[in-house]
Amino acid sequence: MTLEQRREAAQFLARARLSGPPTPSPPDDLTPASIVEGYALQDAVHAALERAGFGARVGHKIGCTTAVMQAYLSIDHPCAGEVFATTVFEGSAELPLARYHRIGVECEIAARLAADLPARDGGHTRDSVAGAVGALMAGIELVDDRYVDYPSLSAPTLIADDFFNAGVVLGPEVTAWRDLDLEAIAGAMIIDGAEVGRGRGADILGHPLNALAWLADHRAARGVPLRAGEFVMLGSVVKTVFIDAPASVRVRFDGLGEAAVRFV
Repeated sequence: MTLEQRREAAQFLARARLSGPPTPSPPDDLTPASIVEGYALQDAVHAALERAGFGARVGHKIGCTTAVMQAYLSIDHPCAGEVFATTVFEGSAELPLARYHRIGVECEIAARLAADLPARDGGHTRDSVAGAVGALMAGIELVDDRYVDYPSLSAPTLIADDFFNAGVVLGPEVTAWRDLDLEAIAGAMIIDGAEVGRGRGADILGHPLNALAWLADHRAARGVPLRAGEFVMLGSVVKTVFIDAPASVRVRFDGLGEAAVRFV
């Protein structure tokens, strides 16, 4: 992909996120050919969205960290994206369905960093990243299917588009998280009072902090290490649920409380 093609592809993906009807898949000449090209295009998309008023990037998301999501998207490895300040909601939110193309929700644990995570000889482990985690919380990732035929999108294109990220709802921060068994911790998604899916911490790469270790290595390798104050969505333990009518959604994890969103 040439620099000019990357610029055009970034505008294509940014327009899809900003407004308008569902978008067709990008043409072949605007499709990244590799994971490396996907992340380079992601950087260009982020710059375009910042210029469009999305605000600073204040957090991160990791996709495809659980078997259920890897099977759903036919991708067998984690993928990283970022989250913009204007799309972060604390505790609970009320959002109009009309704001989105086809909104979906995911059930996640989020980590708030209290320290930077620079590169580490030999790579990070869940133990090496644990000291940088100031708090954990329940979280809802909002994903927006803005495409006519999303199954046709390649993994590099999904990476460039932050895997449909449209924001997050973060529950109250729990600083005493070290008292919890993060492998055994159970999470559930409840829509209009009915449980629609559940999972546990071990579903996330064997342990939630394994996902954080992966992202710390990934970001450090790209020269943009994770920073104190940022949050990280560690991946959904429940398959994405799309919302097509007004609904109330809650995500709950044992010991971490809950986050909630109402679509109107």
